[in-house]
Amino acid sequence: MLSSYAIDVRRWGVLLLLILSGCSGSGESNVLFVDYQNQLAEALELEPPARQPPGNIGAFPDRDQRLFEIPETRDSLLNVYALRECHITNLVAQRNNQLGRVAQASQRWLYELTLWRRLDACWNSEVPQTLAEADRERLIRLIDNKTEQLPRASWNALFDSEEWVKNFSRASSTLSPEELEPPPAQLKALAYLREATLHQFDPDWHPDSSTLEGHLKALQSRPFTAELLRTLLLAEQRLNEASSLIEDAMSQQAVCSRIEVFPPALTQREETRQLAAWLDRLETTGMSWLTAVDALLEAHIEAPNAVRAYRHHWLSFDTVTAPLPAFQAARERHQALRLSLAERCRRHMGLNLQGESVLLVVQH
Repeated sequence: MLSSYAIDVRRWGVLLLLILSGCSGSGESNVLFVDYQNQLAEALELEPPARQPPGNIGAFPDRDQRLFEIPETRDSLLNVYALRECHITNLVAQRNNQLGRVAQASQRWLYELTLWRRLDACWNSEVPQTLAEADRERLIRLIDNKTEQLPRASWNALFDSEEWVKNFSRASSTLSPEELEPPPAQLKALAYLREATLHQFDPDWHPDSSTLEGHLKALQSRPFTAELLRTLLLAEQRLNEASSLIEDAMSQQAVCSRIEVFPPALTQREETRQLAAWLDRLETTGMSWLTAVDALLEAHIEAPNAVRAYRHHWLSFDTVTAPLPAFQAARERHQALRLSLAERCRRHMGLNLQGESVLLVVQH
């Protein structure tokens, strides 16, 4: 049994940890875990676990690693003028003026999209029949070139945008218990960007510059992807610490003689119910948000190596060390340990705990 002095020391330690957690960026979500871990330690008559700060998420790939190189297409003014019936001369002039040269990647994609559509419409009209053989071959080469480049321009429009890159910022905090819902405007942005990618070769889909920029701006309102990933890392860390506490208790032969009210009393605490509900919401949010991100990435062409590696390590549903699968595994492990300890003590004491509700049950 812990002495009253030891309990007082532990309470002061908990108070200090709560103060420090508020300053470290872990915030209210960390407090939920700290409270649960201390309740668990009290029920097991053990010291609370030595809490470690969770690691940060990985750095987003550098610009030169995440973008496709798209060579400039150059031709003489005379050759461009020969294709004037394709209505591309004004576009080419806009691309070559001062504003066109410094346009954002999203605007360059819209330019490439408009250029490809005009070339495609031109080829499917009577214009090619009026062209000289050399000009017709030049038109074919230009269409083929722009058809190949358009998906790369679409990729660069996303991955060269400050709004998208900041969504993965390492200078982010964890989600508070009240902020678990994905921002609706950002979910709409992911859906629109996916639709734009899938329909870029569809002449019946009409892009709008202001709509595109509005959705990109929505992604910049807060780095939700980074916040979610960091929250999953925090949850995994704290669940594993709590699981280690149960494993320490189970390694002691006399554990069941000490914990007459474990786990029913712990399960009935309002704080632990709040944590269980929060973990349910975190898993639901993680699945819905990362599914939307995954769908957007799947709509694009195969990513550069650095982006594929980042996606494998941080956004995957299957990589066991990625934040979401690691969190799910930590939760299942903790559930199994609680059930194992409850069953062990039930057999030891001859208690009927079959009706007991178990904290942190994984919802399927």
